[in-house]
Amino acid sequence: MKKFGTAIILAGGKSSRMGFDKQQLNVDNNRLINHIIHKLSKEFDEIIVVTNTPAYYSGLPCITVEDEIVQKGPLSGIHIGLKKSSSEYAYVIACDMPNIKFDYIKFMKDRINETKSDACITMFGTEWIEPFNGFYSKSILSDIESYLLRDRKSVFHLLKQVNCYYIDEVKAREYSPNWEMFLNLNTKEDLEKYVNNSINKSIG
Repeated sequence: MKKFGTAIILAGGKSSRMGFDKQQLNVDNNRLINHIIHKLSKEFDEIIVVTNTPAYYSGLPCITVEDEIVQKGPLSGIHIGLKKSSSEYAYVIACDMPNIKFDYIKFMKDRINETKSDACITMFGTEWIEPFNGFYSKSILSDIESYLLRDRKSVFHLLKQVNCYYIDEVKAREYSPNWEMFLNLNTKEDLEKYVNNSINKSIG
C-alpha cells in the first residue's frame, strides 16, 4: 500500500449560496473541478471524487464514489473516500478550492512522516481548523464511522479523538500569506472576484 498515493475531492455540497451546483463552476471556459483533477494527478496516483452525480466525471482520470453514511456533511465524504482509498493517507480538498500548493502538501507529508500522526490539518487562529487541504489516515476509519453513527459530524471534534498534527496559522502563512490555498468559492461574488483578480497561479 502506498503511503501518500491518493487525493480525495469532496463534491457533494448543497451549493445553496452559489445558486447552482459547484461541480459546474467554470473558469476559463473549463470546469474548475476538471482543472483540480488534472492538477492533483501530477502529485497523486489515485484521485477519488465523492459525488452524487458520477456521470459528470465520465472520461476523467478519477474514481467516483457516493456517501455511504449520508447527510453528515464533509465527514461523510472523508469517510467513504478513505474507505475506497488504496493509500495509507489521503489528501482531502473540496471541489470549490482552486488553489493547490504542492510545497505545502510536501510540508504536510514531512510532518506526518516525522510525527506518525493520524491526520494533519491547519489551524485558523486558535479555535478553528481548516478541514480541507489536509491529510487523513485510513487508520481512523473506524473512529469516523462510530462517530458518524452516533449522529455526530464535526470534523473538529472528531480530530480531538485521534492523533492529529495541527499546523499553526503563522507557519501556514509562510506558504500562503493571503490564505489563498484555503479559498472556497462559495458565492457568485467569490467566483467573480477570483476570476477578475486572477488569484490562482496553480491551474494552467
